[in-house]
Amino acid sequence: MSNHIYIFSGLGADERVFRKLDFTGLTITFIHWTIPQKRETIEDYATRLLNQIKTTKPTLVGLSFGGIMAVEVAKQIDTEKVILIASAKTKTEIPFYYRLAGQLKIHKLLPTILLKKSNFISNWFFGVSSSFDKELLKTILKETDTTFLTWAIDKIVGWTNQTELENLKHIHGTADRILPIRFINYNFKVNNGGHFMTLNKANELTKLIRELV
Repeated sequence: MSNHIYIFSGLGADERVFRKLDFTGLTITFIHWTIPQKRETIEDYATRLLNQIKTTKPTLVGLSFGGIMAVEVAKQIDTEKVILIASAKTKTEIPFYYRLAGQLKIHKLLPTILLKKSNFISNWFFGVSSSFDKELLKTILKETDTTFLTWAIDKIVGWTNQTELENLKHIHGTADRILPIRFINYNFKVNNGGHFMTLNKANELTKLIRELV
């Protein structure tokens, strides 16, 4: 058994979104996104991410899309625990309007470049209000690889997973506008927590994660 924790960041994001969480005393490795191959399945992509996991029975922590990938990885290896933050465990927790858009291929009509621009709408959806959080979100969206973003959105709206992991715990914010809590079967809720709560609810999340690991 390993006490090594592997962290999957959100869509296009990196360890910067966890910068306010306190991991002192814990062994942490951040999983880095790689560019998906042409027509690569989410299962095959998860297999490629396994190359970054060097220990047996690790604990996986996934934020948003990173939570989805953590679930897919955990379906392929033995894990000690899986902790999701502002994410989804199965396809039924993906809001029906996203899944409908996926079935109708509506998401393919939306220029990806629009999703990379930060404005008052994106700030509202992500639940950011401070100048620091807004600037970080702007930078993350701008730096997100377009190929990866297009691929990941397609995998989210078309996710078919129905496997519920027994060793999984789910933390969700009550004010999440991207994945509303009404669709989520959560274990722990963070009051007024939005989709970016790793930054603006860091103290509460640090406490919860430390209790779980």
